[in-house]
Amino acid sequence: MNYLKLIYLSVFCGIISILSFFNIIYSYYFNLYLNLNTYVYTFLVSFFLTILFYFIKSNDEKKTTIYEKIITILFGYFFLPLIISIPFYFSIYNLTFTNSYFESISGFTSTGFTIFENIKHIDQSLILWRSSSQWLGGLYFLFSIILLIDIFDNSFKKSLTNFISFNKAETLKQSFKIFLLYSVITFLIFVILNLLNIRTFNSLNLAMTIISSGGFLPTNSLSNILLDNTQIIFFSLLMLSSFFSIFLSYNLIFVKNRNLNFFNEDIHLVFYFLVLLAIFFIFFNFDNNFVELFLSLTSSVSNIGFSLNTNSPNLSFLFLILVIVGGSFFSTSSGIRFLKIYSLLKFSINEILSYSRPKYIYVNKYLFSKDFFELNEIYKYFLSIIIFIFSLLFLSSLLTISGIDFETSFKLSILTLMNTVNSSMYGIDEFSFYNLQFYTKYCLILFMIIGRIELLTLLIISKKFLFKN
Repeated sequence: MNYLKLIYLSVFCGIISILSFFNIIYSYYFNLYLNLNTYVYTFLVSFFLTILFYFIKSNDEKKTTIYEKIITILFGYFFLPLIISIPFYFSIYNLTFTNSYFESISGFTSTGFTIFENIKHIDQSLILWRSSSQWLGGLYFLFSIILLIDIFDNSFKKSLTNFISFNKAETLKQSFKIFLLYSVITFLIFVILNLLNIRTFNSLNLAMTIISSGGFLPTNSLSNILLDNTQIIFFSLLMLSSFFSIFLSYNLIFVKNRNLNFFNEDIHLVFYFLVLLAIFFIFFNFDNNFVELFLSLTSSVSNIGFSLNTNSPNLSFLFLILVIVGGSFFSTSSGIRFLKIYSLLKFSINEILSYSRPKYIYVNKYLFSKDFFELNEIYKYFLSIIIFIFSLLFLSSLLTISGIDFETSFKLSILTLMNTVNSSMYGIDEFSFYNLQFYTKYCLILFMIIGRIELLTLLIISKKFLFKN
């Protein structure tokens, strides 16, 4: 193994050991002894691996290639859920390895598909473990973006350098910044949910779910937690923390000498969200249920997927489109990302107009920025969309062959690739993952991981192995 992979695995195995130790303390404090031994196993395994990976690290200081970085990220997505699956597999619920691994992958990729059909039958410690897996997966995703910074466009790199230095000597310092900010936002969400008179246990689980753009609930239905309009509105606003950049709050408070160019992406997202808000309020507020629509809107754009049971199924396709678009580059949400689609659309329109009006000059730059987007960036955006379309068609075909009807297969494929939970607003909330065939579950596992990584990485890996010299 190379140096990078060992350090990466050591850090996240260490975090798993901390989370499992927290579950041990929680179980002892609340006398939850049914699955206590499973967290002890997880702690011992993860702690041992943390020490092992740290002390067998290589002394090779050779520069790590982008291919090695991508393989490191992919390996982590397959390996770390194996450790996370230990409490599921050794629990009292007699889960098979496939079901345990499916649940842990779903949590780690912040998707939210679950093999548990009744959450009330699960003890609190295991519910907390499910939420912890999402929180860890969201942090892993943010670290992965930093590791794969080389494949992103220049405008994205510029926005990140406002907060992060990519000097190799400061890697630990920069990683700690992300960890600290991620933890602080999680704690603030937890405090706000408590102030809304939401049960402390539910607040803790929901805080870890919201910050990671996850889909696990601590109960069978969100309507069992959110009991009035005030709670629904504030909960909806909190979900936007997965829509905007995780650095937005930091930049607003601590960074001096700010200008519009500094918040380029977030300003675009604000206008995008306000336009959506106006459209939903004017055209889709049929039954004066705008509060429920607002929750579904914020949940879809942030790729969380939560909804109340009062949504109109006629809007499911529109919500799926919002899921595909996604939010900010440096957030825990998935999706193709709004700025990519905006740039590609503007470039295409300018190209068409340049042929119809050749005397005019059309500038390809962002609306609230002095930065121009270059042709190679447009190619990257276009390739990402092409890869998404092929992945969507391929997964839909596999699910249809396995016996799932085409409409459900298509919707489920979108949610899988966009790491968004199936809920009533997409019309497949009753879908059972427990009864799926063996190979169907592993297809979903593979594509949940594919959806979580930058789609362009697939093309880079393909180029590496298909076009060797």
